[in-house]
Amino acid sequence: MSAPGLNRAVNICCIGAGYVGGPTMAMIASQCPQHRVTVVDVDQGRIDAWNRGPLPIFEPGLEELVAGCRGRNLFFTTQVDAAIRAAEIIFLAVNTPTKSFGVGAGRAADLQYLESCARRIGAVAEGRKIVVEKSTVPVRTAAAVQAILAAHAGRASFEVLSNPEFLAEGSAVADLRQPDRVLIGSERTASGEAAAEVLASVYAGWVPRDRILTTNLWSSELSKLAANAFLAQRISSINAISALCEATGADVQEIAHAVGRDARIGSRFLQASVGFGGSCFQKDILNLVYLCQHFGLPEVAAYWQQVVALNDYQKQRFARRLVEALFGTAANKRIAVLGFAFKKDTNDTRETPAIAVCRDLLVERAQLAIYDPRVSAGRIEADLAPWLDLGGHIEVCKDPYAAAAQAHAVAVLTEWDEFRSLDLERVYAGMLKPAVLFDGRNVIDLAAARRLGFQLHAIGRAVPEPRLGGATR
Repeated sequence: MSAPGLNRAVNICCIGAGYVGGPTMAMIASQCPQHRVTVVDVDQGRIDAWNRGPLPIFEPGLEELVAGCRGRNLFFTTQVDAAIRAAEIIFLAVNTPTKSFGVGAGRAADLQYLESCARRIGAVAEGRKIVVEKSTVPVRTAAAVQAILAAHAGRASFEVLSNPEFLAEGSAVADLRQPDRVLIGSERTASGEAAAEVLASVYAGWVPRDRILTTNLWSSELSKLAANAFLAQRISSINAISALCEATGADVQEIAHAVGRDARIGSRFLQASVGFGGSCFQKDILNLVYLCQHFGLPEVAAYWQQVVALNDYQKQRFARRLVEALFGTAANKRIAVLGFAFKKDTNDTRETPAIAVCRDLLVERAQLAIYDPRVSAGRIEADLAPWLDLGGHIEVCKDPYAAAAQAHAVAVLTEWDEFRSLDLERVYAGMLKPAVLFDGRNVIDLAAARRLGFQLHAIGRAVPEPRLGGATR
């Protein structure tokens, strides 16, 4: 399999039209107009949304990116078999959630969707195919994919590559346009390295060659888990310090600034918060824990397990402190929840800290008024449905002021930019007094809020009680 020049047209298929497959294929189609890119998914509704809008996921700049090449060299379809047959490169970008049953439940990755795709490819493919793992997978998953495909090698020949994504939701388009690195893992054989060069040549359409890294298959697979584990570890580390800051009067933002100025450490991922969320961090760390246990490394497994445990502690601590500020009970009290997505600039709620905090408040029979600028009411209601029969109640509001009206407390759980410029006077005026404000993302102007009379609580920051107290209504 010879390496192509950049101008040779390549037919590309991606199985999975989600947070990874859709944006990645849109960027390839945009930057490499000579290639035909087809995204396939069995979910007709999702494909319809990609074709007609609104897009099923929100990312700044994604709508414009898709509109610029959809129907030209970017296509979305449910015709999986036809796309597989036509493609030279087939990306696997399906979900690999944490197993909820059987061996490894709660830790190991559930690879049933990935395996199903490999079997589908093997059943219908003809000719020479490059199969690319884009989903986050445990190390040595490629061996399973290779074994499945090898059973169908009579009509087709396959090379399996690992090409993990390193996208941050909310900045995926920028990350794709100017990536820190593109990692491609292959077998250290002539045909494996040739296949890696084909894929590298696609990315070289816009990514500098010195940012395209090649490794063996297993290093590439494990690099994705390791990168997410290291990032999550930093968040849990600063969140651990935030608890100590609140107990001692230190300010976690000042500490993060001082520590981040150390060139050996750097400033990124040192923002204390109510906790990390998203589809990757917890899933990948638990996967790493499972792998360590599987290979007889219990001490290493316990080390990484503690990163997740600290994150759970931070969410529980936030909800507990909020209830304590409400005189020990949240029953029948209205609490405004500002932000439900796990971070700003995305509508993704997978593993969002908001679910854990809202769950704990619903158990306390709180009345939650929730506002998020991008997450739909249906999504919020579905995420919280398991706890709605415990005596609590939720209302999805049209704006933050409607949520805060007649509320006993406001909790900021997502760092949306609009929350940085809230009309705090308007919020305060509409609330019951004493008005409690919990800033789980450190985005509120604490000095201004304190002057208005809020009872303030911020992650890792000692906030003096207000001198101006509002009369209790």
